Amino acid sequence: MPGQVDSNSPAWWQDGHLHLLNSTGNGPMRSSGSDQFHLGADQPVQFHHINPWPTWIESIWRDPESGIIFGWYHQEHWGLCPGSRLAVPQIGAAVSYDNGNSFQDLGAIITSGDPYSCAAQNGYFAGGSGDFSVVLAPDRSFFYIFFSNYAGPVDTQGICVARVPFLNRFGQPGSAVKYFNGGFSEPGIGGRVTPLFSAAVSWMAPNTDSFWGPSIHWNTYLKEYVMLLNRSCCTAGFPPDGIYVSFGTDLTDPKSWTKPKKILGNASWYPQVLGQSSTGTDTQAGRTPRLYVYGHSEWTLEFVKPTP
Repeated sequence: MPGQVDSNSPAWWQDGHLHLLNSTGNGPMRSSGSDQFHLGADQPVQFHHINPWPTWIESIWRDPESGIIFGWYHQEHWGLCPGSRLAVPQIGAAVSYDNGNSFQDLGAIITSGDPYSCAAQNGYFAGGSGDFSVVLAPDRSFFYIFFSNYAGPVDTQGICVARVPFLNRFGQPGSAVKYFNGGFSEPGIGGRVTPLFSAAVSWMAPNTDSFWGPSIHWNTYLKEYVMLLNRSCCTAGFPPDGIYVSFGTDLTDPKSWTKPKKILGNASWYPQVLGQSSTGTDTQAGRTPRLYVYGHSEWTLEFVKPTP
């Protein structure tokens, strides 16, 4: 991938070309080419902010009929803990009418309902929610947002999920609803959560142990969803323990995801795939997609269907 990478890097196809967004917090960058191996130099994307905090566009969905691109971003509120680098992330929505050259901010849709703590010892976050992936249900009923929750009691930290009705994709306030206690019932802004995978040790502690940063794609070969995960353990600073994978078939049932299993050690952050077909992206791939970690790929994944 061209340029620097500090998050999931969403991709889409238009007019026979692959387009990719990279983000580092200084504003998203966009590159294009005939495929993932022939991308040109990246160019700045205009992002018309509501809040002027550092922003990472981490997921998109392009409407194949209108060409409108709906994006979702991780945004970090800095300065809440004076004298510290700790920030509090939130998740917002945006929309592009010019193939990703610029985005209009639609505002925050997911924030933590728990107070932040400047005593947090993970090295980056005082709380908040961010680092996510968005998947559209096959029937276009809801966008499902799988995100990392860094706040609240330890059993509410970890990988969580919320959803937004497809009809509210233009950012109507209050559209996101979080999964809590067996159903999608809590507001995206400030609501409670029940994680799919809870933290083993709190993000407030110096020895946190938790999954974070899910990247999800629909695998056309397996006919199920694949979630790649970071795991940080067991010192401050988000040290990478490796890359993990989980499989799911039902977006409406967070309990259906399999227990994460480690597939790669000694790796950095932000695992994701890019499918190698003419329609392959970070959210749709086949049997042998490329695996990227921190924007760099040395690997091809091969998925194998389980025997009966």
